[in-house]
Amino acid sequence: MARVTVQAADFDLSTEVAALRRGDGGVGAVVSFIGTVRDVSAGQGVLRMELEHYPGMTEASIEAMIDAAEVRFDLRAVRIIHRVGALEAGDQIVLVAVSSAHRGQAFQACEFLMDYLKTQAPFWKKEHTPEGAHWVDARTTDDEALRRWGLDSGNAGQ
Repeated sequence: MARVTVQAADFDLSTEVAALRRGDGGVGAVVSFIGTVRDVSAGQGVLRMELEHYPGMTEASIEAMIDAAEVRFDLRAVRIIHRVGALEAGDQIVLVAVSSAHRGQAFQACEFLMDYLKTQAPFWKKEHTPEGAHWVDARTTDDEALRRWGLDSGNAGQ
């Protein structure tokens, strides 16, 4: 099973979790996060979002962060799916799923990886609102979340 997939197609949580656990009797915990496209952002209605990435570079960047997570946390497996293309409000956009022998490690690793994805993964997001379209800037709260792990934009892959 691939650890990272960037795709336009939707995904199914139960299928992905079953694959993550398959054949590993040492799994004691699976933690997953699914992010969805909100229908409102910064007080404006959102009709849809477009996501772009650099194929190859994006996957390699996420793979490096999974490697860093595996050093920090006692993980059995990791699966990240990030969608690209045009997504409607309510659509699933990202899946982070991790397995570990213990729940604490799984919860922490899932949050660590999601904080990374929000701040460092090379994706570009454009929101389409009734007032027009605009590129989404990084939020300072996302940068603060990454810093609590001892990371910033200069050492996120370490």
